[in-house]
Amino acid sequence: METTATVTEVLPDARYRVELEALGNTVTVMPVSEALREGVDWSKHDFVLCGFPVVYGTYHPNVYEFVRNNCTELDRKPNAMFNVTVVARTPFKATVEGNRYMQKFLERSPWRPRDLKCFAGKIDYPHLNLFDKKCIQLIMKITNGPTDPSMCIDFTDWEDVKQYAKHISELAHQA
Repeated sequence: METTATVTEVLPDARYRVELEALGNTVTVMPVSEALREGVDWSKHDFVLCGFPVVYGTYHPNVYEFVRNNCTELDRKPNAMFNVTVVARTPFKATVEGNRYMQKFLERSPWRPRDLKCFAGKIDYPHLNLFDKKCIQLIMKITNGPTDPSMCIDFTDWEDVKQYAKHISELAHQA
């Protein structure tokens, strides 16, 4: 059985998609901005997986607009959501309960995803502009994180991503 998952925010690393496709799923990736502009043909999707990055401690405003505009459709489909934030580099903050950005989303959003997950992200200092680099270094200094501007640090637990892809695939096939 093939299942289609829709990831509604493009994330810097395509491995999320690759892991789902490796399990036999057909995956459609659609940025939130595209979904807002062009709409989503919900009839083509058996399962909806939304992945939202947290940048500078917040989700892009388009995320909340997408959720408000599509809450009914999201609720009609089996669904899940994950966020990606460097804050999740510590075990407690990688949990739904310990991740303040997931909690903030749940407070502000009318949508209640059926399954939730938090992943750590990546800091790629060499590819950041000077302003972003300095801001992230300040945040990292405050939170005892890495500040070396020559480093690219991927905090993502890719084995966890692989296990979550299996979990999502199982949920999707049950739909």
